[in-house]
Amino acid sequence: MADLPVDLVDLLIFNASIIDGTGTARFKGAVAILADKIVGVFDEHQQESACALKAQMAHSKLVFDAKGMVLSPGFIDAHTHDDRLLLSDPQMMPKLSQGVTTVIAGNCGISLAPMPKAFEKAVTPPLNLLDESGDWFRFKDFASYVQALRDQPSAINCALLVGHTTLRVAVMEDLNREANEAEISAMREQVSEALNAGAIGVSTGLYYEPAKAASTQEVIEICRPLKASKGVYCTHMRDEAGGLLASLDESFLVGREVDAPVIISHLKVVGVKNYGQSSRALDHIQAHQGSQEICFDCYPYPASSTILSFDRALTASRVIVTWSKAMPEMAGKDLSAIAQKLELNEEETIQRLDPAGAIYFRMDESDVQTILSHPQVMIGSDGLPHDEFPHPRLWGSFTKVLGHYSRTLGLFPLESAIRKMTSTTAKNFRLSGRGEIRVGYYADLTLFDPEQVDAVSSYERPVAASRGILGVWVNGEMVYQDGRATGRFSGHVLGHQDHTNKFTSAF
Repeated sequence: MADLPVDLVDLLIFNASIIDGTGTARFKGAVAILADKIVGVFDEHQQESACALKAQMAHSKLVFDAKGMVLSPGFIDAHTHDDRLLLSDPQMMPKLSQGVTTVIAGNCGISLAPMPKAFEKAVTPPLNLLDESGDWFRFKDFASYVQALRDQPSAINCALLVGHTTLRVAVMEDLNREANEAEISAMREQVSEALNAGAIGVSTGLYYEPAKAASTQEVIEICRPLKASKGVYCTHMRDEAGGLLASLDESFLVGREVDAPVIISHLKVVGVKNYGQSSRALDHIQAHQGSQEICFDCYPYPASSTILSFDRALTASRVIVTWSKAMPEMAGKDLSAIAQKLELNEEETIQRLDPAGAIYFRMDESDVQTILSHPQVMIGSDGLPHDEFPHPRLWGSFTKVLGHYSRTLGLFPLESAIRKMTSTTAKNFRLSGRGEIRVGYYADLTLFDPEQVDAVSSYERPVAASRGILGVWVNGEMVYQDGRATGRFSGHVLGHQDHTNKFTSAF
C-alpha cells in the first residue's frame, strides 16, 4: 500500500466521517486534494498513511480537521432558476449555505439566453421569474451568456439548459399557436448554437401559457440536435393533475424521438382529486425505464411557486403572494387576506396585483414523501431567487431532506439522502467527475453536522441560512465556512465532457 507523495497534495481534510455519495456506508477517514481534484481517499485501514501525510504537511501545507463531522460530495441542485443569480449575486448564498456546489439552471423552458431582441413592453411571463425588468435578457446568443459566466465566475458550478419558452418568445410574434416550419427551423438552429456553446440540454415548460400551444411535434423538431450532442431533455410537463400520466407519455415520446434522456422536472401530484396518485406515476415511469433513459427530481415541500394566476389559485388551499409589481407591499401576505383588505374577490385581487408571483398549497404531504423515498429520485430546489418573499425551498431544500426527512422522520438513511443529491444527479445529467468522493474526481465537498443539519427557512421567514453546514469546497477551494462565504469564486461552467481523470489511486 503506497503512500501519497506530499508534493501531490495541497489540502488534507482528516478526521472525517466520509459518505462518498454512492449510497454505501460511511467510514472514518481523510481526503487529500491537489488543485481542483481529489488525489487520495484514506479509510480506517489506511490511517498510518494519512497520519504520515498529515505530519509532513503540518508546517507547509493546509490541513483541515473535520472533527468527526460528515464529509460528503457537494450537493447538486437538479432544478434551479439561478440563471441570473449566477451573475447578479455570484456569491450564491442561498445555495452555498445549504451545501450546494453545482446548480442546473435554465429549467421549465426558461433560460436567460438566447434573446436576440429587446422586450418592448413587459417581460413575457414566466420569463419574468428571472428578471422582471428585461435588462438581464441581454445575451443575443447562448455563447455570450456562457462567456459572461466564465468571465465572472460564481462561487459554485453551473450546468445550463436552453429553454423552449425563451426560444418561442425570441422567435415568434404570436405565442398562441404552434410554431410554423420557419420558426421551428430558427429555434432548432438556436438549440444547436446553445449546445455547441456549452448547454447540456433543452428544457420545456409546456405547463406555461407561452408554450401551451406548442405541439408535441414542435418540441420534437426543435430538440433534434440533442442526439448528436448527447444532451438531455428536461420538462415541466403540460399537466401534473388529472392528465399526469398522459403528460408523462408525451415526455417519453419526445425522448424516444430525439434519442435523449428524459428528466421529469419536480415530479408531483397536484389537486385534491389526484392525491395519492404518486405511486401510479412512479410505476408508470418504471414501466418505461427498460426501453429508455428516464429520471425525475422532487423538492421536499407540498407547495409550489410560480407566477400568480386565478386558475392556479382556484385549486390551492392557500396562496401566498411572493411579489407584485403593482403592489409590492403585499409580498408575503396571503391572497385571501389581501382580497379582504381590498374588499375584492380573489379574481379581482389577482388582477390588481398582476404581474405577480405566488406560493400555492396544492399537494399532499404523503405524495411528497412517496416520491422523495423513491431510490432513483434527485433533489431539486426549484427556488426563485428574485422573488421578494420567496418559497422557503430556495434556502432550505437540501438541508430539509437531510434533517427533517432523513434524521427526524427516518424516511431513508443519511447515505441514501446524500446519494439522491450527489451521484444520482451527476449521473443523470452526465456531469462526469462530480457527485462522488473518489480519486480523480473534482473536489466539490460539503462538511456538515449530521445531528444539527436542517432547514431554517419557513413560509413565514423564507430567507434564512440552514444550520449545520460547516464547510463547502468547490473545485478544491473553500468557499463557505461556519456560516460565511470566504469570498472565493471557483465555480466552473460544466459540460458533459469536463472531466479528465488525471490520477489513479495510490492505494
